[in-house]
Parts: sequence; C-alpha cells; structure tokens
Amino acid sequence: MIAKYHKHILEFKRPSGTSRGVLKTKETWFITLIDGMKNGVGECGILRTLSIDDRSDYEEKLKWTCEHIHLGVDKLWEELIEFPSIQFGVEMAFKSLHSDSPFVLFPSKFTLNQDDISINGLIWMGTKEFMREQIVDKLNQGFNCIKMKIGAIDFETELNLLSYIRSQFSPEQIELRVDANGAFKPQNALKILDRLSIYDLHSIEQPIRQGQYEEMKNLCEKTRLPIALDEELIGVFDVTEKKKMLQTIQPQYIILKPSLIGGFKGTMEWISIAEDLNIGWWITSALESNIGLNAIAQFTYTLQNKMPQGLGTGGLYTNNIDSPLVVDQGTLIYDQNKDWAIDFFN
Repeated sequence: MIAKYHKHILEFKRPSGTSRGVLKTKETWFITLIDGMKNGVGECGILRTLSIDDRSDYEEKLKWTCEHIHLGVDKLWEELIEFPSIQFGVEMAFKSLHSDSPFVLFPSKFTLNQDDISINGLIWMGTKEFMREQIVDKLNQGFNCIKMKIGAIDFETELNLLSYIRSQFSPEQIELRVDANGAFKPQNALKILDRLSIYDLHSIEQPIRQGQYEEMKNLCEKTRLPIALDEELIGVFDVTEKKKMLQTIQPQYIILKPSLIGGFKGTMEWISIAEDLNIGWWITSALESNIGLNAIAQFTYTLQNKMPQGLGTGGLYTNNIDSPLVVDQGTLIYDQNKDWAIDFFN
C-alpha cells in the first residue's frame, strides 16, 4: 500500500466572519491510499487557532502517518490521539479504500438519492446589511432552521436581526440557533442569555470560552435558553475525561465536529456518553472541502438523528471539489447525476 498527502488551500467566495475574526482561506490536507487497483482518499481538515492539532509539527505527523500506513486504521487512530483531524483523515481514507466506490463510504438511501438530511442555514457575522441579506436569502431558499453567528458586532444590532426574523416567522415556522463561539464573559453571560431567550431560540452554542467548567455548569443550570457545547469538546481525548466533563457541566446539547474530535470513532464515543446522560446532540462540518463533508454527511445519515444538522458548508468556496452534494430546500441531497470532478490518484 502507498500513502501520500498534499495540502489544498480553500478560498472563501466572500470573507466570512466569526467572533475569532474573518476567514478568507481555509487550509486542508488530503491523504490518498493506493493498494493495487483500489484507491482511497481522506481529508485532514484543520482549523488554525481552533483545532487542538494546530501545531508546528502537523505536516511532520502527516508524513509519519503515510510512512506508517501499514499499521492499519485502528493502531494509527491510537497513535494519532493528539491529532484528531489526522485520525479522521485516516479513518476516511481506509473507509474509502475498502468501499466499492472511493466516494460512497456509507451506502444508504441518502447516497441513492432516496432520502435527504435536514440542515441549518448558516448566517455569518458581518454588517447589519450583510447579515440581513443572508437571512433573507436562506429563508427564500426554503430553510426552516437558521443558525446565526453572534458576538462580534453590536449586540443590539444582533437582537434586532433576531427580532426581524421572529416578526416574520414563528418558532414553528423557523427554528433559530445562535453560535457565540465563546464570545461572552461569564459574569454577564446569564443576562445575555435571558435577553436572547425572548426570541424563542432553539439553543446557543458555546456562550463562554471553553475550559471554564464551573461557570458553564452554572449557566446550564440557570439558563432559560438551552446551551450546546462545541469548542468545549476539543482536546478532551480520554473517554473517562469526556464523561466527567459532561457529568459536571450537564449541557442541554453537544455539537460534534468529527475533524476536531477524532473522526467517526471519537464522535461515537461522545454520542454514547451523551445519550447515557440524556444530553441531545447533532453533527456539523468544520469547513472541510466536499471530500470531508461527503464523509460526514454519509456517516451522519446512518445515525438517523432527525434534528437539522450543520452540513451546509459546501458552497462556501471558489475552489471546492465538485461533488454530488446539493443543498435543496433546506436539505442536503446526494444527486447521483453529478460526478466527482477530480482524480486524486494519478
């Protein structure tokens, strides 16, 4: 078996804002496997400043992984415990290699275009006009769940935008989620959540910075607005520590990004613990190319979670990889009439 890797820089169609700054490009890496006539591809989707494996030795570890690919997926997963995005890329590549098609990792009604996945429409931070433009666009596209990034522009402006949506659509018509990316201070977070709660929001992601377990526990106990942990899950490798963290904080939801938490196996560990504790969950992409998004979407469908998932990021880039993934009326479908417009293996 031969394993190779290469870097690909994804370019945003327009700069996309979060509370951590504005994104113009996104670095990602592909691992390709060639074993006789069989091929496999996986994506190691790193998010600089957020991924726990944003380290100076990242490419060195990719090289080591390719040199030791003979160890197999299970042994490599253990060896790569501090590199969750590479864990996921390796899992994906082996799953691709051993599938009938390198791009159909989990055959299902989804990959046959006989069923779809409900997804949320993502509203990026920006000027009031830009955010309103995105909201109107998502509503016109038929989304019934919208997720809005908050915490970077004036808070009153963000409230006005939420008020605008609610004046047009009831909670039964449009589910509203907000994502703070840890933007708020613990001392005033509860008041902020109280103000947000009047808009009948579904949930808020990561209201305060991760790592403040007691403060987050207090918020989850007292909030009228359900809280979903996101960044909080990053860098928690041990199953015992995962369970301890969720038992301590007792969030209403957790959000699972396979590239940030150890791929399929890491995601299933979190789901098992969460369900034992009656904590809800959903899965989102982490700005991967369509290679990674494809794997995440197919995997997500097999779990049959009927909540809207965060899988609508495929149209963000000018140089993404053409794929059968299509967003249609607030759902993700796998259009078999569309082909993968790339050959990784030559």
